[in-house]
Amino acid sequence: MIRKVRKKIFSASNYISTFLKWVLIASITGGIGGIIGTAFGYCISFANKFNNENWWMIFMLPVGGVLIVALYKGSNIVNDPGTNLVIDSIRTKEKVPWIVAPLIFLGTVITHLVGGSAGREGAALQLGGSLGSFVGNIIKLDEKDMHIAVMCGMSAVFSSLFCTPITAAFFALEVISVGVTYYSALVPCFVSSLLSYSIAISLGLSPLYFNISEVIPQLDLLNIVRVVGLAAVCAELSIIFCVAMKTVHKYAKKYIPNEFLRVITGAIIIIALTFLVGCKDYNGAGSPIIANAIGGIAKGDAFFWKIIFTAVTIGCGFKGGEIVPTLFIGSTFGCVFAPLIGLNPSFGAAVGMICLFCGVINCPLASILLSIEFFGSDGLIFFAGGVAVAYMLSGYYGLYSSQKILYSKLKAEYININAK
Repeated sequence: MIRKVRKKIFSASNYISTFLKWVLIASITGGIGGIIGTAFGYCISFANKFNNENWWMIFMLPVGGVLIVALYKGSNIVNDPGTNLVIDSIRTKEKVPWIVAPLIFLGTVITHLVGGSAGREGAALQLGGSLGSFVGNIIKLDEKDMHIAVMCGMSAVFSSLFCTPITAAFFALEVISVGVTYYSALVPCFVSSLLSYSIAISLGLSPLYFNISEVIPQLDLLNIVRVVGLAAVCAELSIIFCVAMKTVHKYAKKYIPNEFLRVITGAIIIIALTFLVGCKDYNGAGSPIIANAIGGIAKGDAFFWKIIFTAVTIGCGFKGGEIVPTLFIGSTFGCVFAPLIGLNPSFGAAVGMICLFCGVINCPLASILLSIEFFGSDGLIFFAGGVAVAYMLSGYYGLYSSQKILYSKLKAEYININAK
C-alpha cells in the first residue's frame, strides 16, 4: 500500500516538476522572443515606410541583394536552407546556428528597405528557432527537450510579430509533421507565445484585426456551397504559388550558379516589373493592399503579380517570408472572385486569405484559429469548412520542403513524404 502511494506521489511530482521546468524555459524564451520580435517588427515597418516614401530606393535592389549575399558568405552560410533548417532541427539532430538570427534579421530588413517582395514570418521562424536552440544550449537540454525549445522560440517570435498568440502556438505544433501534432509542446509553446504577445502589445505593436461581421452571409446551403467553391479554387491557387516559388528558385540556381550574379539578376527583374505595372503595390509586404482587399477593393490581377514578384525576390536570393505574400494573394484573389459566385467581396477576401494560408502550410487547426484572431468567431462555420476543403484539395504541396506529410489527406494511411 505504501509502495503504491509512493509511486503515485513520484508520478505526480514528475508531472509538476516537468510543468514548472517548461514554464520557466518558455518564459525565458518568450521574454527574449517578445523583445526581439517587437524590435524586428518596428525595423520592418520603418524599412517599408522609408521605401514607400523614397521612390529611388527601388534602384538600390542590386546593392541590397549583393549585401545580403556577402553577409551570408562572410558567415560561412552556404546554400542557406532557411526555414527548412528550423523544421529539420525538430525532427533530427540538426542544429540551428546562432548566426542565423542576426543574418535573417538583417537580410529581411534589407529586402524590405530596397523594395523586395517578401513577408516576415520566415525571419520569425528562423529567429525563433535560433533563439530556442541558443536557450537550450545554455541550459544544456537533451536532444528531445531541445526540439521543444526550438518550437517555443518559433511560437514566441511569430506571436510577437503577428500578435496572434494562439495561432502562433498551434502553428509550431502542426507545421513540422502534417498528420501529427506535437502536443507535448503545447504548454511550452502556449506560455512562450502568450508572454511574447504580451510584451509586443506593451511595447506598442497592435493586433491585426478586421471587423467583417456586417458582411458575413446568412448560414444556408447555397452560401456554404459558394464558400466551398472559393476554397477549392484557393487550394489550386496555393499549389500554383508553391510551384512558382520552388520553380523560380530551382532554375535561377541552375542557370545562374553565381549567387551574386543571381541576386543582381533578380533585382533587375523586380525593378523592370515595378515599372511595367506602374506602381509599387507588389514591393514590400503589401499590408495596405491586404487591408484594402478586406475592405472590398482589389485589382483583378493583383494576386498574379504578387506571385511573380515574390517568387523572383525569394527565388533569386533575397530574404524574407512567404506568409504575408500568401495573405496578400489570398485576400486579393478572394475579393475579386467572390462577387462572381454571389459572395460579398470583403467576406471573400477574408475566406480567400485563410484558405490560401492553409493550402500553403498544411496546418488546418492553426488556420481556423487564425480566422478567429483576425476576424472573430461570427463566421467560424464558413471559415472552418473552407479550411477543410483547402487542406484536402491542396494535395501534398507546401512552402516548406522539409515539412513531412506523415498521413494521407485522402485515407487513414501512413505515407511519410516531404511536401512538394
